Amino acid sequence: MPRINRAIELLEQGQPIYYTGPSHLSYEGGVASAQTWADYIIIDMEHGMYNLPAVEAFMKGLTDGGPTRSGHRTPTVITTLPMDGTDETVMLSNAWMVKQVLAQGVHGILLCHARTPEAVRVFVESARFPFHTIGVGDVIGEGQRGGGGQGMAAASWGISSDEYLQKADVWPLNPEGEIMLGLKIEDRYGLVNAEASLQIPGIAFAEWGPGDMGMSFGYPNQHDPPYPPEMDAARATVLNACLTNNVAFLNSVSSDDVIDMIAEGVRVGGGSQEAADIGRRHTGRTTPW
Repeated sequence: MPRINRAIELLEQGQPIYYTGPSHLSYEGGVASAQTWADYIIIDMEHGMYNLPAVEAFMKGLTDGGPTRSGHRTPTVITTLPMDGTDETVMLSNAWMVKQVLAQGVHGILLCHARTPEAVRVFVESARFPFHTIGVGDVIGEGQRGGGGQGMAAASWGISSDEYLQKADVWPLNPEGEIMLGLKIEDRYGLVNAEASLQIPGIAFAEWGPGDMGMSFGYPNQHDPPYPPEMDAARATVLNACLTNNVAFLNSVSSDDVIDMIAEGVRVGGGSQEAADIGRRHTGRTTPW
């Protein structure tokens, strides 16, 4: 296949992508999820347990249950982590989580509560090896991943360790990279820095996190529309920052609104298989899933 990461392959083709959760975070869950209808699987370790043995088992199950109908070894797997992108110090203190979860062979990370561009910069650096130098300069510094974790990840990807070291870089900063980094700009503190955070090279997608954004504005349970004016404005701010910086915007979609969402600029959809099927037909998707 031209790509290990099916989600990147589709985004490069101009196709929206759709995600779901794992059937269960275990080897058996991986086998069951290997033929998922979704383009990528999100593993929630923000609120769930930070359980690397379970992630390792799940990734092994995915490979044993594959390949996918599109011919990829596994679906793309993206994780959240039990840390927030509050500021540079917090991100530096917790960068070990980035390194450890990437060593399990996942294909990306979605950073929760990304509040400052300084935190985002460290996030990108934490996911890169120091010999990947595209973009290194005034904005981002040298990568912080080290040798030793590439063996497990390479086995999951079905390539040699040397090949993994070359391919495991962040896309689209490195056009040949296979790792996707995303941001949850999901509170009013991160909102004021949305434009600056999304200007940091190495970010592939972002969302506005309506549940947490609503809580930040004082609404205990305002995850779903209709939204109050300040939340509509927050969503528009993140969407526009994504469009300006060529970052894929993530939003929930349904069978009733997926076509309108795509027209608006949504490129990563969270919803049902029915919604994804409608969206795929609308955009003329030919890659199987």
